[in-house]
Amino acid sequence: MILLQCAQISKSFGTDDILSNVKLEIKSNERIALVGRNGAGKSTLLKIITGELPYDSGNLMIPKDVQIGYLAQDSGLESTRTIWEEMLTVFESLQKMEKNLRKLEEKMSDPDRPDYEKVLVEYDQLQQDFKDRGGFQYEADIRSILSGLNFRNFDYNTTIHSLSGGQKTRLALGKLLLSKPDLLVLDEPTNHLDIQTLTWLEQYLSGYDGAILIVSHDRYFLDRVVGHVYELSFNKTMKYIGNYSQYLDEKARLYDQEMKQFEKQQGEIKKLETFVQKNLARASTSNRAKSRRKQLERMTVKDRPTSEDQSANFRFDIDRQSGNDVLMINDLTVGYNNDPLFENVSLKMNRGESVALIGPNGIGKSTLIKAIAGKINLMKGDIRYGSNVSIGYYDQEQTELTSNKTVLQELWDDYPQTNEKDIRTVLGNFLFSGEDVLKTVFDLSGGEKARLSLAKLMMQKANFLILDEPTNHLDLDSKEVLENALIEYPGTLLFVSHDRYFVNRMATRVVELSSKSMTSFLGDYDYYLAKKEEQAEFKRLEDEKVAASGRVTKPVTTDKQTKSDYERNKDQQKVQRQRQRRIDEVEKQVEQKESVIAHIEEQLCDPEVFQDHEKSLELNEKLEQTKQTMEILMEEWEELQLEMD
Repeated sequence: MILLQCAQISKSFGTDDILSNVKLEIKSNERIALVGRNGAGKSTLLKIITGELPYDSGNLMIPKDVQIGYLAQDSGLESTRTIWEEMLTVFESLQKMEKNLRKLEEKMSDPDRPDYEKVLVEYDQLQQDFKDRGGFQYEADIRSILSGLNFRNFDYNTTIHSLSGGQKTRLALGKLLLSKPDLLVLDEPTNHLDIQTLTWLEQYLSGYDGAILIVSHDRYFLDRVVGHVYELSFNKTMKYIGNYSQYLDEKARLYDQEMKQFEKQQGEIKKLETFVQKNLARASTSNRAKSRRKQLERMTVKDRPTSEDQSANFRFDIDRQSGNDVLMINDLTVGYNNDPLFENVSLKMNRGESVALIGPNGIGKSTLIKAIAGKINLMKGDIRYGSNVSIGYYDQEQTELTSNKTVLQELWDDYPQTNEKDIRTVLGNFLFSGEDVLKTVFDLSGGEKARLSLAKLMMQKANFLILDEPTNHLDLDSKEVLENALIEYPGTLLFVSHDRYFVNRMATRVVELSSKSMTSFLGDYDYYLAKKEEQAEFKRLEDEKVAASGRVTKPVTTDKQTKSDYERNKDQQKVQRQRQRRIDEVEKQVEQKESVIAHIEEQLCDPEVFQDHEKSLELNEKLEQTKQTMEILMEEWEELQLEMD
């Protein structure tokens, strides 16, 4: 069933065209991502779909019985009710049915009523309707949603107006999920969610009985949730099948294909034009030249394929190298108003490390890195830095920016010895060009403020970068540029991020912060997940042993059988992970070989090549060798797949 259709939707603000002939279709149970650069018009399109904005032309078709639920970006609940009372408002019709059931039960207590049989029939029907609509489980649903959105330890009698902005946004999401519309429209739903809550939301949406349209800058989230991608670019949409990573691959393939076709046609045009110029004046070849000219006139000339608008372009350098020991934290306690967020934590970092600091919201991650950056006082313990360590700090709240300065002043005032041309060049690399540099900081969008803060950070040339949610407000392309710049960074990196793709790509070590401890995992985010699963499995085996014995046993580490089971399971998981890594490597090698084969076959079709006997023979030998290698790889891949199964 088609839930929604956009046909040739156009929208302008003044003289600026935001959308032009946009097409979009959503069917039952589809999971669709709407992607594009910041400012491309994604939120505008969502508001048009949900009726919050009018459109200039085109058609928007939504069947009358289709319910749409919309979560706008950073939209929080504003209510004087308690958390529980607000969630109950979703089920007002069920509560009304429940009251009617109680009234009928009172009537049923008197079997002598003349309408007793009628009351019984009415009660049975109402009770069945109540059950079918989830009347016996809606309170459990509320508790499940609130728990998943990290309100499990909250007093549900807390009034909503006393909560933070992020908590209100999570409650708005929870209320929307409880209403279960036919189409969920979510604009940046992962904002204000920690990693644990993000994982829960992914699982919930994967099993959601309805269609979903999502705008998100979280690549890991999109890869796990969506099956279709609409790209909004140059005011138009294009549909791709698959998740976000598959969309990127297909987009690159189509661009390469279009570029080859364009270049091939340009070569043909050049040859025809050259032939016409050389032969038109000769009597013997004039007719052929005229024929070629007509061929040129009839030809539909392809436009050069257009890529996205310009990306930011920057890298982080250092003035001088630090010593091997960069950071030493011992028995640190930090908090506010004598109320510690965490106690007695220790951490050591060496030069060149890239450490991700993770943990639930509110545990104190941002507070810890503010303490490390010297922005707040310590309650207990000490923080020491190694020799020649210079710190660059990125604040997710952008408090380092001055709201009444222009973009140019913000950077130039910090580096007055640098000439204006060089300052403008730096700003240009961060996509501030022309009149953009005269905008005041106050008027900048979240993404623009993030880019300006990164420009200031780049100018510092510090050898120890401390970053608090550096990918917030950045679109997916800007995130990739930042990732590449940080991967090439020659210094040491400590960062807080809930962007799991970013953590996976950047981290050489993951540190998990709790209120009483700090645990290190030497690897990326996937390694951290694997180790957490091992710990959970270890605990499960311990719990099973306790349950089986019916009494408290010795710790599992002293029980040979349980330890043996755990070690065996651990070894099996390790072997499976190794096989999966090899499968991924083989698949990449096969793709490379396929590209080589396609390139050689294309060369062999070139008249200049196949007429050159030596060159043709050389390419054919290379082609056969590549095909043999690919066959060997495919055999290995099949064997590995059988072993995995």
